Amino acid sequence: MAKHIYGIDFGTSNIKIYNRSGEQLLNERNVIALKPGNQVFSFGDEAFEMYEKTPEDIQVSFPIRYGVIADMEHMEMLFEHFFDKVNLPRKRKSGDFYIAVPTDISEVEKRAFYDLVADSKIKVKDIAVVDKPIADAVGVGIDVDSPRGNMIVNIGADTTEISVTSLGGIVISKIIKLGGNKLDETICNVVRKKYNILIGMKTAEQVKTRLAHALLPKEEEEEDEFYERSWKVFGRNIITGLPANKQVSALLVSEAIHELLYTLVDAIRQLLERTPPELSADIIDTGIYLTGGSSMIPGLSQLITEATGLHVNLADSPDLSVIRGLMEIIHNPKLGGLLYTPRENDY
Repeated sequence: MAKHIYGIDFGTSNIKIYNRSGEQLLNERNVIALKPGNQVFSFGDEAFEMYEKTPEDIQVSFPIRYGVIADMEHMEMLFEHFFDKVNLPRKRKSGDFYIAVPTDISEVEKRAFYDLVADSKIKVKDIAVVDKPIADAVGVGIDVDSPRGNMIVNIGADTTEISVTSLGGIVISKIIKLGGNKLDETICNVVRKKYNILIGMKTAEQVKTRLAHALLPKEEEEEDEFYERSWKVFGRNIITGLPANKQVSALLVSEAIHELLYTLVDAIRQLLERTPPELSADIIDTGIYLTGGSSMIPGLSQLITEATGLHVNLADSPDLSVIRGLMEIIHNPKLGGLLYTPRENDY
């Protein structure tokens, strides 16, 4: 086995890169800020801080959209900068790369992740990919080679990937275009509609993190302290054009995202209806595994349980479950059979 092995999870919101030789894990925003002439001004967390604040001559780009590469040139530049950062203080090293890719995408889109690394300026020895639900399952501690069926629901920034795994493979899988960014957009819209205040997506994300709850209060719980909480948001009044602020309540935010969360629950139910009965019996025993950064909304596990009747297991640090799975695959040679190379004939 090569000494230098890297595991990469190209997320829409965050990129995670694991360097085995230094036991280093990089987890930063997958965003790049560019000056005229395609010169890198900043990248990662620093570039995200500039988002929605930059002058006209600085472009902030998110090269991954809906789980696939939307801008190959910018993603390649980002990857090379992140790779150098994860190797600090040492110089850039060649090595093997294991990449987690979504399942329910075309072979062309899977191959794009492979080509991104292969065509970069980094010296590459071997490249292999693993399906994200499989890495997810390994990351939450599931024995993926077992014939027992498991349902993994990964709620990311732009998409939610729902999969049933068994015997180291994907039995059935579905991606829906619903994730944390859609919830943020909905919060922006409800604040604008109710208070005539235009807020940015970064502010909406902070509102969601502080106030959102997946369950709405029942009539007898209207005075619940959680829904009485509020947080002051700052933006621009769309009528006067002047800066403005307003206290936004947890109840308003929870009501705003409620319909979208039910859309997610319906997608889970639809996949359960298509799951073979023997695997359904296993899922009743093991429950549903909930992962991804957007799965941390309070009450979401309970909402899914009420809709499906199944127990829900929320992973520890669910935003890192895929990269944890890649780390385990890197360190455990017995899991090497989970890796493969995307086909070239469909590319």
